[in-house]
Amino acid sequence: MTPDQLLRDALASHGCSTGTLHVLDPADGQLKLAAQVGLPDQVAAIVAVVPVGKGMAGLAAQRREPVQTCNLQTDTTGDIRPGAKAVPVQASIAVPMLLDDRLCGVLGFARAEYHEWSADELAALAATATETARQLG
Repeated sequence: MTPDQLLRDALASHGCSTGTLHVLDPADGQLKLAAQVGLPDQVAAIVAVVPVGKGMAGLAAQRREPVQTCNLQTDTTGDIRPGAKAVPVQASIAVPMLLDDRLCGVLGFARAEYHEWSADELAALAATATETARQLG
């Protein structure tokens, strides 16, 4: 299955309209955008290569845990890069794709409306991220 189809399936299974799939490039240790849905062109260009530790995806990769906001437009945590506010969504979460404790990449999910991710949703998102990593090989 292609990265694009894997991302579309993941978004649909979690009721999300927008998202990203970054894979970790072992050659340089950076996250490379393999697929995206719903990003404005200028944002897609900005997140084409994400250093580990920068932005939501980079922080999720560094921390090996989800990084989230229930309202991207008003977030003040410092985890959200200013350019991310160009994406017309509110709730957003970046989930590391871990396979046998090895970082493979990061899945990003977003919803147009305000949303707080429950513990059950976080577990389901983590399972989807693991399965996506498995399918990517």
